[in-house]
Amino acid sequence: MNPQQESDFDSGALKPYYGKLFPFADMFKWMSYGHDGKHPGCDQSYFGRREFSFTLKGDFYLRFQSYNNVLELENSIKDKCPLKIDIGPVYTVDPAKRHAYAQSDNSVFTPVERELIFDIDMTDYDDIRYCCKGADVCLDCWPLMTVAIKVIDTSLRDEFGFKHILWVYSGRRGVHCWVCDGKARRLTNEQRSAIAEYYRVYKGNENSHKKVSLTGGALHPFLATSYTNVLKDYFEKKLLTNQNLLATEERYEKILSMIPDESIASELRGRWQDNRRSTSAKEDINVVRWEQCKQLLQSGKHKAQGLRRCVEEIVFSYTYPRLDMEVSKHMNHLLKAPFCVHPKTGRVCVPIDPNRCDEFDPTTVPTLFQILEELNNEGLRADVNGEWSGTSLGNAVRLFRSSFLEPLQKACKEEIERSYNLKLQQSKNSIGW
Repeated sequence: MNPQQESDFDSGALKPYYGKLFPFADMFKWMSYGHDGKHPGCDQSYFGRREFSFTLKGDFYLRFQSYNNVLELENSIKDKCPLKIDIGPVYTVDPAKRHAYAQSDNSVFTPVERELIFDIDMTDYDDIRYCCKGADVCLDCWPLMTVAIKVIDTSLRDEFGFKHILWVYSGRRGVHCWVCDGKARRLTNEQRSAIAEYYRVYKGNENSHKKVSLTGGALHPFLATSYTNVLKDYFEKKLLTNQNLLATEERYEKILSMIPDESIASELRGRWQDNRRSTSAKEDINVVRWEQCKQLLQSGKHKAQGLRRCVEEIVFSYTYPRLDMEVSKHMNHLLKAPFCVHPKTGRVCVPIDPNRCDEFDPTTVPTLFQILEELNNEGLRADVNGEWSGTSLGNAVRLFRSSFLEPLQKACKEEIERSYNLKLQQSKNSIGW
């Protein structure tokens, strides 16, 4: 499949998109986290302390935008028609009024809540994918993003106990992850850094032969589970053949350079330089060579300490998630909002179901023009779900609501109720005393 083609994006088409299709109410419900004013325990200022940032036509950039309610947010976006909407943290005070506190103590205007976020970009895999480069993506390299979603999502839920996790296609070449549990939003920068470092295995650069080093007698349980349940199969059944990782001398030399024992590397090199003649046409050359590599590295005579993890290290180098660490470590980082339209591809940043991420195809994600054409063809529908329900955007909004927003709202309202009742009880106790 050819890399996805860039769209001749017309920012003027955003006006009807924001006017009729963008799910403002759902975004407001999400960002409010139950503080919608309907319960006496709500923090009425919560949504108004959230930072929104807009990128406008001509590369004008507006930071520290804030809104008291969904109507203000909707009117501002419809008026400005931003090419991109970024979401920042919740601050101690309204970010639009931050200058009023400029002469005060620095702690007056500071971020206090922010989702734990992860940004995974396909360009960080350019050294190990051969089908595309840079911003291009196709179905041969997209499995790298599927692997990242499976590994990180499973760990966030099983090891850290997070439940409210939103995965979003970036619109072009990667995925974003929003962890929205209350305990995740209130993590300090130090705690965020610790979680990001926990996931950091890939530490190489373009000049280093060995980018992953797995030391110790046994793999960490998280890494062992990731390897057994996800990485090994994706490497051997998809990436090995899709990317032709061992098909040419240039490519197999990259893998041979990761083997610390030169005698083994030399033996494999000798076999591979002439084994095309002895390989059956029915057997894929990549599979044959990988089996030879594994057999030699894992045979009884080569079980030295330095080679114990070599097969795993090669697989991790080619498949393990490569995170933008700085995005996850700091509370004040911005991240593109779901349901934005990517200005280069015209594709909408739609949610991804982590339980069905194998089925996600970035080349079929609806574009702005496709959705507007569907809207015109269908005619304006008087539908309780909104005009998006008759377009390709409908499934994305329904997924956002059912798998993420509704469970999140329920949990947030229960948390507010518990907190309110606790304060009432404490107040009664103090009066009684």
